[in-house]
Amino acid sequence: MCTAASYKTKDFYFGRTLDYEFSYGDEIVVLPREYPLRFRHCGALDRHYAIISMAYVAGSDPLFYDGINEKGLGMAGLNFVGNAKYAQPREGMRNVAQFEFIPWILSQCAELSQARELISGMNLTGTPFSEQLPAAQLHWIIADRSGCIVVESTEKGLQIHENKAGVLTNNPPFEQQMAMLNNYMGLSPRDPQNTFAEGLELTRYSRGMGAVGLPGDLSSASRFARVAFTRNNSCSGSSEAESVGQFFHILGSVEQTRGCCEVADGKYEITIYTSCCNASRGIYYYTTYDNHQICAVDMHRENLDGSELSRYALLKKERIFYQN
Repeated sequence: MCTAASYKTKDFYFGRTLDYEFSYGDEIVVLPREYPLRFRHCGALDRHYAIISMAYVAGSDPLFYDGINEKGLGMAGLNFVGNAKYAQPREGMRNVAQFEFIPWILSQCAELSQARELISGMNLTGTPFSEQLPAAQLHWIIADRSGCIVVESTEKGLQIHENKAGVLTNNPPFEQQMAMLNNYMGLSPRDPQNTFAEGLELTRYSRGMGAVGLPGDLSSASRFARVAFTRNNSCSGSSEAESVGQFFHILGSVEQTRGCCEVADGKYEITIYTSCCNASRGIYYYTTYDNHQICAVDMHRENLDGSELSRYALLKKERIFYQN
């Protein structure tokens, strides 16, 4: 389904894979400070923080998959089918429809602490965008350079979880995913020592055996463990090229290849796109399944004091660089 992660070198990076069997028509959208945001239950914002995101634009309304704002806060929604439960609108509460959650946070919050505070007084509703686009069952990862949280709305109510792993996938719920990491506490990027049995001589026959047992299948629980191991053991230089390249390698550890996850007869889930946002600089980098060249849109090259969306179709055709 999807995998998201945060990463920090000199700058702060945030991104995700979107894994599905088809695309709705994804675009990179820059939403400037004076683009009017009209919320179903809690009024309007005529001026707010600028946002760059991946979105599906329905009419004139961008429906956000993920994004960052000009202050360096990132947020993404990932499928949480069967576990997401939303509330009904309640009088006297700040009622926010689930499809509005990302712009509601990114338009108003400069940092993670402000997002926590805003969410604590929020009632997340299942109000659909339209009859054709019902409420999606999601949970969310929100991060800046100070930390990371996961927000889940379940039958237990709205919950905020601290996320020290810095990653998120899909089911099961986040607390269960973190508990399952205990199964892998013995894994290491270093060579293992023989502790199997006294007197039994065992030797390494390959590099990388410290991580024997790390899952390699495409289930959401396995992707969570794999990307958590990769992200938290990753090391890179701090230049932009090194940091961005390393981030794509981190999410590349859980990319889905056509043919390996069949969801219906002849239909396969693939990694439609992978994103890496430099949240410190407002740059949205991406690759697609059919285009591995890293492409980018810089929000600061747009008129951020404007009132019109800037929209960029994804470059999906593979580009091969010939050296002779």
